[in-house]
Amino acid sequence: MASQFQHRSISQMLSGNNRWADSVQSTNPNFFPQSARGQSPHTLWIGCGDSRVPETVITGTRPGDIFVNRNVGNQVQFGDENLMATLEFAVFLYYLQTMILIESLVIVCGHTGCGAVIASFKASRTIVPGRTPITLDPFPADSPLNRFLAPLTTSIANLITSLQISAVGEEEAVPILVRENIKMQVDNLCETEVIKNAWRNRPQGQELTVHGWLYDIASGRIQDLEVSRGPRLGPTPYKDVDEKDVE
Repeated sequence: MASQFQHRSISQMLSGNNRWADSVQSTNPNFFPQSARGQSPHTLWIGCGDSRVPETVITGTRPGDIFVNRNVGNQVQFGDENLMATLEFAVFLYYLQTMILIESLVIVCGHTGCGAVIASFKASRTIVPGRTPITLDPFPADSPLNRFLAPLTTSIANLITSLQISAVGEEEAVPILVRENIKMQVDNLCETEVIKNAWRNRPQGQELTVHGWLYDIASGRIQDLEVSRGPRLGPTPYKDVDEKDVE
């Protein structure tokens, strides 16, 4: 018997799950048995943890289509072992074995009104050279959240300088910085050994490409920022990826 103290949200989610499972079962009886046999997602999604940006919902895809890693600010940090392990698992091990990511898409997706970018923008004005920035004052400087946001805050401060928008207010600056953050994370992703090795060693007939997308929360629409990378998407992104290997 369910506890009388069960939280309303728990009850709603469990009931919603039953309705969803019944609906899928009635329209596609083979879906769950097929899912139980394994996954073959076509995309690795690196997104923000914001609750308003559920990747399968906003792309109209199904469970099993997208392999996912989400964090605060859709960041690609080289020291983030969770992300690097996900990237290696999805792209390197399974990509080379042609078991997973058959179409081989990697998408970095940010969104409008990103709280991480807003917090980093505000904190960028208080950065002291030589010191690790404190993005959110309520938390200690060495808290997991501030440590994770520190690289983003530093990067945002650098972008403000390079883009010459130090005199621009938050309402105008944040949309610019959200886009620039997505582009920056695409750059970081393409610098990882996992991605560069995949470009060097891709199986015949397969190609991995990296893309940067922006989700507009106010409209529900996704915009491709046209920063896609891959061996056949123009000039080879890196000198150490041998040109003869991408012909």
